[in-house]
Amino acid sequence: MLGLRTTIYKVSDIEAAKAWYTHAFSTKPYFDEPFYIGFNIGGYELGLQPEEVAGGEKIDSVLSYWGVEKIEEEYQRLLAQGATPHEAPTNVGGELMVASVKDPWGNVLGLIYNPYFKLPD
Repeated sequence: MLGLRTTIYKVSDIEAAKAWYTHAFSTKPYFDEPFYIGFNIGGYELGLQPEEVAGGEKIDSVLSYWGVEKIEEEYQRLLAQGATPHEAPTNVGGELMVASVKDPWGNVLGLIYNPYFKLPD
């Protein structure tokens, strides 16, 4: 195993989602095709794919957390951008904090402040 490489969110409107995620992560996609949009977020891939069948509620099954320095600020910024609350910023031990929002397409977007985790050199 080499570690996490890609998190993919299924969306009903890929162009609107591209604009939303470009703003949310302050990053333009490096790969942009109608079937897949890819962003490089700190060396990890965030992908968008069109939903085959739009509509219906999404089940919260897998949750990916994106690292942040200021979790409350990022949480509030995403809410101001049109996300809806999923889990308010919560201390889960020591300095470790997690939060999550739902994007406009119902995908859960996790945030984590984890000063203990370091990327390998």
